[in-house]
Amino acid sequence: MMTSNKPPRSICAILVDRANYGRMKPVMQAIVERPELRLDVLVGGTMVLERFQRSVDIVRRDGFSVVGEVYMELEGSTPTTMAKSIGLGVIEFANELQRLKPDIVMLIGDRYEALAAAIAAAYMNLPLFHIQGGEVSGSIDESARHAISKFAQFHAPATARAAEYLVRMGEDPATILSVGCPSSDLARELDGYIDPATANSRGSGVVIDVNRPFLLVVFHPTTTEFGAAADQVNELLVALHQVKAPTLMLWPNIDAGGDHIAKAIRVFRDHHGPSWLRLITNLAPEDYLRVLNAAACAVGNSSSFVRDGSFFGTPVVLIGNRQHGRERDVHVSQVPTKAAAIERAIETQLAHGRYAASTLYGDGEVSQRIATALVELKTYTQKRLHYVAQNVGEEG
Repeated sequence: MMTSNKPPRSICAILVDRANYGRMKPVMQAIVERPELRLDVLVGGTMVLERFQRSVDIVRRDGFSVVGEVYMELEGSTPTTMAKSIGLGVIEFANELQRLKPDIVMLIGDRYEALAAAIAAAYMNLPLFHIQGGEVSGSIDESARHAISKFAQFHAPATARAAEYLVRMGEDPATILSVGCPSSDLARELDGYIDPATANSRGSGVVIDVNRPFLLVVFHPTTTEFGAAADQVNELLVALHQVKAPTLMLWPNIDAGGDHIAKAIRVFRDHHGPSWLRLITNLAPEDYLRVLNAAACAVGNSSSFVRDGSFFGTPVVLIGNRQHGRERDVHVSQVPTKAAAIERAIETQLAHGRYAASTLYGDGEVSQRIATALVELKTYTQKRLHYVAQNVGEEG
């Protein structure tokens, strides 16, 4: 335990996309409330880009001090630009971390931008605290997540199974300091009210009546299926056009294939003029959760539907392989990327209605546990495979 005469332990929280911030925000709030800790926020990835509406500005409006912005994204939305962006990210994050010299670097999830930050921190001998390691999913995110876990000295997985998988990957059980997803903390605090302006004050398309049934749609590219994204989203759009329920759809992320999805949506909109569709780019964390809570059904391939949807019991139609193998509760129905299957699943979920709320991904008290761990943990640099160390008679 730190004594009161020591300077606060500096925690550098690294944010790289809109979902990233939504899950990290309650942890950041818990850190700010601890006098033993000081929070520095580095923001990079799409959060600093104008075409993604600079969600770094939301971070500042929420009262957090952003100490640096990292520009690392190459245009192109291809596997090559993703790989090159990681290289630029390593350089730029290394510059910022050298300037800040934090005691601990805190990362969440599986984004390639976060992997760049993890590489920089690890080679600079800065201890890493990784949130949401040990999970299983599709796409290149699966590999990025496990790579970050292997660089990290400390872990806060979202589920008991994820914690078990980290141990089976060779992580010391003593370094797993909390279990549960921090976004559960935001979800448990929300009331049921949603302001109509949340959905309708931005973007374009039909006005969504948030007090009547509507669909929330998010469809990102699966990077390991590069080249298929346009056809896949067209199957989704055909299904939605058959259902014709009012639909709030978020534009895709910057991953390889994202531009193909965005182009396919624009072409579909121009050709069909769908009277059921509204498109928006971004939402603040609490607003996104309010929309997810209010939706009659969430459709697409976002991990947030599996994770955050469980907090509300929102029915989910999960499409394709992007979240293949991810731990889920009964609110999720997975289907192939085929229009007929998607349409049937949406109709079935709408007929079913809401499910019971789940605590699979968190009990709403996660962030305080993480903040306590950050105060009390004893930092170290050199990592070892825990089970290998045991086999050779060394200390794990």
